[in-house]
Amino acid sequence: MDKSPGAPDERPGESPAERADRNFADLLQELRVTQTGVQILFAFLLTLVFQQRFTELDRFAVIVYVVTVVFCVGASIFLIAPVALHRVMFRLGRKAEVVDGSAKQAKTGMALLAVALVGATLLALDMPLPRWLALVLAGGIASTLVIVWYVVPVRRARRPADPDPIAASNP
Repeated sequence: MDKSPGAPDERPGESPAERADRNFADLLQELRVTQTGVQILFAFLLTLVFQQRFTELDRFAVIVYVVTVVFCVGASIFLIAPVALHRVMFRLGRKAEVVDGSAKQAKTGMALLAVALVGATLLALDMPLPRWLALVLAGGIASTLVIVWYVVPVRRARRPADPDPIAASNP
């Protein structure tokens, strides 16, 4: 975490502890959204194995299913991990460290979730469509995820910040 004065995340009159609290609250809000999606996906995946047609899956589809479940579990672990980190460290006065560690865990969880989403989509499309088309569509979804979840945010982060419209309207 950038702790230098005038850091982009710094707000006037905000102490480092207040900034860490705000950043952690923001992160928890983000995690609530992703955790819900992971839980729904995980529930869907767990029910598939109990469906009659599951026995009709060929080796490729079973491998996609297993990989998808493993990545979904991994996403769940990493997206819930910030709560465990906070529980262990919350009284140690090291909130900035909790925020940094939690952000890394969230990024890892998002990467795992991306793979699980692509795998689940491939699995769902493989039954009604020719495999080649399911693979093409899953590849398109993977590309979209990389662009929307990584390329666009990184590009925006690298360009200069726009002037704050709220501050500009309040002379």
